[in-house]
Amino acid sequence: MEAAIILPTYNESENIRDLILAIEGLNINPLILVIDDSSPDGTHEIVKNLQKEFSNIMLVVRPRKMGLGSAIIEGFKILSSLPDKPEYVITMDADFSHNPKDIPRLLQHAKEGYHIVVGSRYIKGGTIKGWSPTRIIISKTANKIARLLTRLPVNDFTSGFRCYSMRYILKALPKLKSRRFEIQVETLKLAQILGARVAEAPITFVNRKRGRSKLTVKEVARFLLYAIKISLMRTN
Repeated sequence: MEAAIILPTYNESENIRDLILAIEGLNINPLILVIDDSSPDGTHEIVKNLQKEFSNIMLVVRPRKMGLGSAIIEGFKILSSLPDKPEYVITMDADFSHNPKDIPRLLQHAKEGYHIVVGSRYIKGGTIKGWSPTRIIISKTANKIARLLTRLPVNDFTSGFRCYSMRYILKALPKLKSRRFEIQVETLKLAQILGARVAEAPITFVNRKRGRSKLTVKEVARFLLYAIKISLMRTN
């Protein structure tokens, strides 16, 4: 198994079936791991029905809404415990803001020897569709502050569309602690500490068309506070 894809979900019944079908159509045959936080809208029931059609779908239903970071860490634990571990693990949003067609590009960069490949909106070739100018300015500012604080040469810390090598995951997993959105900056800081190679690849980010966004002002503030905290972590 070359690749696995972690899809954290909460109330994505309007998107999850189409997203999984799009992934299945990529001709890369990944393991798809859906981690659902007991969505009241029946997201996990849709995934269960898809499991009847496809043998490469795993589903974990957690007892309550527990946070993005904890979902990613749980996904890492599950995949790293498999007898046949995937060589690469992709994380992405389940709301179609990330285009599945960009997955092969992330994988290709990872195969060039990078331990984390970030799907970036803020490098040449990266774009955002459907956001207001104000929201773009806020996002760019948050990312610039995170770059300044962490001293990491990354332009898009807040992107959750990434490809991780299993080699990195096995080293980083015992150290990962973030329960929420801060996982995005923690994984990059750990890469610096562990001497892992990080790259960015351009993606097109499309504002969700269905359902409600889960990223709030409070989450952004928490992210920036965490960036301040993590900037004090030792790199040696």
